[in-house]
Amino acid sequence: MSSHIVYEQPLNERVRTFLRIEHLFDLVQHYRDRESEWDNRLTIVALLDILDLLGRSDVKNELMKELERHSTTLSALQRNPGVDQERLHSILQDINNIVTTLRDGACQPGQALRKDELVGTIKQRVVIASGTCNFDLPGYHHWLNKPVELRKARLDEWQQDLTVVRRGLKLALHMIRNSTTPTRERAGSGFFQRPIEANVACQMIRVLLSADSRYFPEISGGRHRFTVRFMEQQRTLDRPVQTEDDVDFELHCCIL
Repeated sequence: MSSHIVYEQPLNERVRTFLRIEHLFDLVQHYRDRESEWDNRLTIVALLDILDLLGRSDVKNELMKELERHSTTLSALQRNPGVDQERLHSILQDINNIVTTLRDGACQPGQALRKDELVGTIKQRVVIASGTCNFDLPGYHHWLNKPVELRKARLDEWQQDLTVVRRGLKLALHMIRNSTTPTRERAGSGFFQRPIEANVACQMIRVLLSADSRYFPEISGGRHRFTVRFMEQQRTLDRPVQTEDDVDFELHCCIL
């Protein structure tokens, strides 16, 4: 178990969407390798949530724009003797490969899910409380009782055209998260605020606290400044309140 808890706050809609989809891909990966009916159900729900986000925002084009922006920034480092050129070349090549795939007109992430009749039936019912019960969807119940290997193979087929999105998101968010110089800060009486320089494209705030800390941060921000309030909640029955203690924490302002 990590000795720290990382709290992240996106500062624009693009990164907010990327983080939501990353979260769903993590859920898919967690449940996909398990074998029970209940794990398969949760995998499919997460895949449908990914499909919903892909449909509500132009993730494909947004991801291309983000990766191309990173490529431009990183390309400027090719003549910098202090940069690991082999590693830089590898990252630029990965970006180019992903963008080339996304730009291809045949690349339609989520199409396998959209075209599948069983998935379509599940999608219609999953928005209803307990709408995918065995008596509601006997065909789904039948599928969930097929041999494990057949179910896993079908889950992989449904995800195949999403792989490029997952790879692109992983790369983009990795670069964003690592585009920072961590600093140690103190929040007096649980409050911390900092302006954002006008010429700096700050995309994400990350706050690291010890895993045994009794505080958690509520982070808010916009184009010009961000605020961190450290909260305490002794019992889940109680409303969280801002602490009156000074809180030491690690701050990452991700600016790529």
